[in-house]
Amino acid sequence: MAKKNTFYPDWYHKAPPPQSYRSIFKWGYPDCFKHPNRRLYALMKEAFGMTDEDFKVKQNVGEERVEYDIPSRLSPKQLDELRAMVGPENVHTDDYNRLRVAYGKMIYDLIRLREKKIENLPDAVVSPRHKEDVRNLVRWCRENKVPITPFGGGSSVMRGTECPRGGISLDMRVHMNKIVKLNPVNQTVTVQPGMMGPDYEEALRNAPEIFGTRERYTGGHLPQSFHSSTIGGWIVTRGAGQNSTYYGKIEDLVICQEYVTPVGDIVTKEYPAAAIGPDIDQIMIGSEGAYGILVEATLKIFKYRPENTRRFSYIFRDYRSALEAVREISQGEFGMPSVFRLSDPEETEVGMKLYGVEGTVLDTMLRARGYKPNERCLLLGTADGDAGYTRLVARRIRQIAKKYGAMSTTGYVARKWEEGRFLDPYLREDLQDYGIIIDTLECAVPWDRLEDVWREVRAFCKSRPQTICMSHSSHFYPQGTNLYFIFIGRMGTEEYLEYQAKVIDHICKAGAALSHHHGIGRMLAPWYEECIGRNQLELLRAIKRHLDPDNILNPGGTLALDCPTIG
Repeated sequence: MAKKNTFYPDWYHKAPPPQSYRSIFKWGYPDCFKHPNRRLYALMKEAFGMTDEDFKVKQNVGEERVEYDIPSRLSPKQLDELRAMVGPENVHTDDYNRLRVAYGKMIYDLIRLREKKIENLPDAVVSPRHKEDVRNLVRWCRENKVPITPFGGGSSVMRGTECPRGGISLDMRVHMNKIVKLNPVNQTVTVQPGMMGPDYEEALRNAPEIFGTRERYTGGHLPQSFHSSTIGGWIVTRGAGQNSTYYGKIEDLVICQEYVTPVGDIVTKEYPAAAIGPDIDQIMIGSEGAYGILVEATLKIFKYRPENTRRFSYIFRDYRSALEAVREISQGEFGMPSVFRLSDPEETEVGMKLYGVEGTVLDTMLRARGYKPNERCLLLGTADGDAGYTRLVARRIRQIAKKYGAMSTTGYVARKWEEGRFLDPYLREDLQDYGIIIDTLECAVPWDRLEDVWREVRAFCKSRPQTICMSHSSHFYPQGTNLYFIFIGRMGTEEYLEYQAKVIDHICKAGAALSHHHGIGRMLAPWYEECIGRNQLELLRAIKRHLDPDNILNPGGTLALDCPTIG
C-alpha cells in the first residue's frame, strides 16, 4: 500500500519583526493568519504543476529591517516648520515610516516590497491632530509648492497612496480617528476619517454604553478590507461593503462631508435629500484625495438586529440558471438581501475546499442529485433588518431558487463563509512566499451584458496555462451586478504586470465599468478616459484646476487628472 503523503508546508505563522518589510506588506493584524488547508494545498499543486519540494523553501519573506538611501527632499527649515505646526512627535522622516505609507496592498506593491524596490516615497509623514492642523498644512503646502497626499488604512489596491512627486503624506489614523457625535434622532453619526472599520463598528454596536442611546447600531459597511481600512478610505474610493445589496455602497450612506482644499473648505449640510443643483457630496466622494482632504463625514446608521439575521445558501446546477434566479430576486421588489454572493463554477469548487464542504455528507448528497463539480454554482447570503422583513426576503429567495432547480444547503455554508469573510486576504502572503500570485480585478455590468463579460474576460484569464480564474458577483441591483475576477498562478513580475494589464483591457473592451468599488488610483488611470469619455474627464480636470490650482493634492496620475491628454 502506498504511503499517504503527510507533508504540509510550514506556513509563516508569527508576527513580523518590527520595522521589517514583512510588517508593511502583511495583510491586516500582525498576529492574525489564515493558511491554505490541505485540500486547497493539494489543488494548488495540481493546478500549478508543483510538488512538495516547491513548498519547502520560502522566497523573499521580508524579515529584513527597512533600510534604504533616499533622503528627504524637504529642507531642515521646512521640517522645523512642520514640527512647529503639529508637534515634533507627529513628523517622521525615518526610512520605515516613509515606506509604510507609500505602498498599499496591490500585488505589485507586495512584490516591490519583497524585492526591496523602493520608489514614490513621501519626504515626510505627518499626523494631523485635528481639522485646524489639516488647514494649516494644506496652506503651508500651497505656499511651498509641496505635494500632500492623505493616507488611511493602507489597504488600497489601486496605487492611490504613492507619492511620485514626494511631499508629505498625511497619516489620518493617529489622531483623527474618533466619532464626533451620534444622533439617534436622525439616525446618523459624524466621524473623523482616520477611524478604522472595526473600531467604528464596535462603537456603533455598543452605542448604549458609549453614547447612552436606546438602540444598538451598525454602519452597514463591512468590506473585505475591514481589518485594514478607514472610513475616510471608504469614502474617497467610493467603496462597497459585503452587505451593500441591502445597506448600499458608501455613496448611498454619506449624508454630508467636510473637506479642506487649497482654495478653502468644502462643507455640505445634513439634509436627508435636496434639489439644490448638482450634488457636491457625490462630486467629492471618490476623488481619492485629489480634490481635497476629507476631515469629517456624517453617515447613515442602522439598527443592529443580529437576532433577525437569516442565513441561506443554495447550489444551482449551472451558471445560467443561477444568473436567472439572482436577477429575478434582485428585481422582485419584495426587498433585498444583505449579503448576496453568487460564485461561478470554478470559484464554487475552490470555495468547497476552502470552507471545508468538499468530501462531507453534504457534498456527497449534492453529487448524487446531479449537482456536478465544475458546473454547479453556489449562492449564499443573509437577510438583515426587521424580523418580518427578513422572513419575507428569505422565503421569497427560497421560492425563486427552487423554481430554478437549486438545492438548499442551509445556513451552514453561509456561516462558514462568514467565519472567513475578513480572513481570506491573509492567504496572500502564504502563497507569495512560494512564488504564487493571487490578484483581483472587479467591474460592474448590466444584466444583459453580464454573461458575455464573464465569458470574455474569463476566456482570456484561462488562456494562460495553469491559471486559476474564479469569479463572483457580490453587490446586486435591479439593473445589474458586479463581477469580481480572482486569478491565481505562478508568474514573474513582468509577466504578472503584462497579464494584469490585458485583463483590464478585456474588461474595458467587454463594456464593463472599470471599477465597482476599488476606486481608480494610479493603477487604472491609463484606462480611465476610455472608460468614462474625454469630455467627462475634462470636466473632472476642470474641477481639479479650481480646487487645486497648484496641483499639490495627491498629484502624479491619480484619477488621470494630471496625466497628459492623448491624441
